[in-house]
Amino acid sequence: MTDRPAKVDILGTGVSAVALAEATRLILNPPQQGLVVAVANVHMAMSARRSDELAQILRRADVVTPDGMPLVWAHRALGVEAPERVDGLRLFRSTVEAGLSTGARHYFYGSSPETLALMETRLRQTYPDIQIAGVISPPFRELGAEEQAAHTTAIQASRPTVVWVGLGMPKQELWMDRVRAALPGMSLVGVGAVFDWIAGTVGKAPAWMQNAGLEWLYRLAQDPRRLWRRYAWNNPAFLVLLSGQVLRHRLAKQSAARR
Repeated sequence: MTDRPAKVDILGTGVSAVALAEATRLILNPPQQGLVVAVANVHMAMSARRSDELAQILRRADVVTPDGMPLVWAHRALGVEAPERVDGLRLFRSTVEAGLSTGARHYFYGSSPETLALMETRLRQTYPDIQIAGVISPPFRELGAEEQAAHTTAIQASRPTVVWVGLGMPKQELWMDRVRAALPGMSLVGVGAVFDWIAGTVGKAPAWMQNAGLEWLYRLAQDPRRLWRRYAWNNPAFLVLLSGQVLRHRLAKQSAARR
């Protein structure tokens, strides 16, 4: 794929300097070999530092959007102008809306049957012309080879433009990387909790908190027992490590300018 946006190394994870409109266009026009899109936040970047498997998967992904404002700020601190935050929910809505005029077909893979049903109802109410190719709510456990093959066969037979994957990180990234060869000609996009947000089963942080990089605080308040360890470690560690990377980057630029 020749026109994919350049990635900027942020603590070892390549994050694409991509605008929402460009990401939307790429998703709606997947190449013959298909397209894999991950949406990255601090948690994903820090997880990739601890998991070589996840790090390799993100390197193979065609597009890794800056889902969290800290990654946009990291681009800028490293001298790259990231156009904007491209989070999963805005990317989803932008792609669905742009695809209405082109007949884009959407497949939803992940979450519970109840959430999928609620989401489909809301989407049809908001976008009466949306083309939903199908839905699958896979079991929470690890899939067997036959189950996985049955799922990819069902998806392939429905001829979707986009497969939206809501399995949570890193499960959805591992799944997309594993099945991409079996699903050519379509876009696979991991969107985490977007299914729940569309269905209305989970609340979304207000825009001001998202723009201020405080969405993590909103999510922590919703589920403190599960998330406090993640944020207590990841966020401070990310800031310390990024500060070191930015300092090295600036020193290298100063050294190069003196030569």
